[in-house]
Order: sequence, then C-alpha cells, then structure tokens
Amino acid sequence: MAVALLFAGAAQSREPFHLIPGQVSANKGPDGNTIILDAPKGLIVIDTGRHPEHARAILDYAKERERPIAAIVNSHWHLDHTTGNWDIRQTYPRVAVYASNALEGALATFLKQGREEGDKMLADPKVPETVKAELARGRSVIDRPDRIRPNHVVTRSGRMTIAGRVLDVHLARFAATEGDVWLYDPATRVAIVGDLVVDIVPFMDTACAEGWRKALGEIERAPFQRLIPGHGPVMNRDEFLVWKKAYENFVDCGHSTAAKQQCVDGWMKDDARFIDDAHRDYAREAADYYLSTRLRSSPVERNHYCKPLR
Repeated sequence: MAVALLFAGAAQSREPFHLIPGQVSANKGPDGNTIILDAPKGLIVIDTGRHPEHARAILDYAKERERPIAAIVNSHWHLDHTTGNWDIRQTYPRVAVYASNALEGALATFLKQGREEGDKMLADPKVPETVKAELARGRSVIDRPDRIRPNHVVTRSGRMTIAGRVLDVHLARFAATEGDVWLYDPATRVAIVGDLVVDIVPFMDTACAEGWRKALGEIERAPFQRLIPGHGPVMNRDEFLVWKKAYENFVDCGHSTAAKQQCVDGWMKDDARFIDDAHRDYAREAADYYLSTRLRSSPVERNHYCKPLR
C-alpha cells in the first residue's frame, strides 16, 4: 500500500516522465536520451547512455527520489543507449532488463568490426586520452556482453506489466536496428521511441530504410499526444508527422536518380525546425554519409540490415 501511495503521489505531483537529455557532438560519441518512469515497484529507466557521467545522472536521480531502479528498457543495442546498463547493474544487481535479442547479431558483425577499429585507435599515440577512455569503456561491454544483455527478451509487441506499471511494448523488426523496442504509455499518452526518431538526422548505420518507414507508420497509429525521441527534445504529434515526412522524402530521394546534393538539401529543408545552428554542419555531413553508405550503396549492402545478422 505504501508503495502504491508513493507511486500515485509522484504521478500527481510531477511530469509523467523524467528526461535526462542526451547529446550529439562531433568531438565524442553521443549519449541517447534517458527517460525515467515511476512504477509501483520502483523506477523504470528507458536507455542508459554511453558515458559515465550520463549513467551517474541516472543513479543520482534514483538516489534523490529515494526509489530503486527496478527495470531498464533498452530501445535498441547501440552503445549510446546501453553502456550505462552496467553502471546501474552494479548498484541494482537484480534489475530487470528488457530489450530485443538484436544484440546477438550485432556482436558477431557491427560491434565486432567496431571493436577491431577501436583497437587500432587505442594503439595510436596520436589519439587523445579522452577518446581512448571512451573506446575502452565501449570495449568493456563488447567483450562482456552480459553487462548490457537483457534478461527479459522482447519477442513480440503487446501489453506488458513492467515493475508493476502497464505499458504497451512494441517491437519493430529491421528498422533502425534488427529489433527496436518502443513504448506507448496509455495512462499518459506518451510514446517513447528510441532512435526511430532522431531530431537532427536519422542514424542509419544499422538501418533497414523500408522497415524503418513501416515502424514510423506504426508509431503514427498510436494515439500519443507527446513523443520522446532517441535524441532531441520532446515532440507533439504534429512535429512527429513533420519529421516522419522528412524521413520518407529523404529515403525516397535517396532511392531516386536525383543528385545527392538535392537529397541532402531536401533533408535540411524538410527537417529545418529540428536542426539547431550548432548541429547544422553535423546534420548535413551525416545526411551525405548515409546517402552514400545506406541509401545508395550496393543492393547487397542496402539489404544487409533487412534480414537477421546471424
């Protein structure tokens, strides 16, 4: 009863979520947004960031609230959304971790390649020590994947009770990754969608473009009022629809015979409201990169992430 009263009081006195904003920088790896929900059994943390200071902000919030972290939900396996799992698990060893099983395929492919490239950088005396520390932190979870691996694998979409709170859990297959988990909270009409929405540019490193388009259509059908992306500020429904259209136009242009510059300029125009001055060059360069490596690569490469990686 005491826990239920605490949960009810929290829901009445504050926003229905606590947001720890991520960051995207040209100088270091990004951190994804972290969203924290109250639940009867404790706190639910959606995505845990990359850097130790981001994980510390999560733990400090739990300490401030005097509530345990009962569950983690990882929207996808990218290390800027999962590395902090280990920091939380060291403090809360019984925490339940929910995610798809897409990490397994990534360990054998994308993360394996990334580790090999990281080893070369760690051996390079010209690489700054701050960068080496970040690489070593990433390597620690690649080498010991149980640190970030889920103990509750999401295999299908459906209503679930997590830490005593009812949420609609959705699994989008072959979208931004092999398996993206996004949440809809029917009590507050908030959608939490991970990197299926990224304000400045869709991060397409491990993307299946058409599967991603399908996932955005599924999100649109949810009756949300507010949406929290994997990176960037909270959106309302109209803003999401603008971003969704920008994504569709970018993919369609990428698959056409239009000049690359036309497609990049189109993205910058369609997505202009979400790109601040500090990220304008980053967004333009990233859009150009994804056109070459994902949307206009060979048919084999374009379809690489549209099927199981194992």
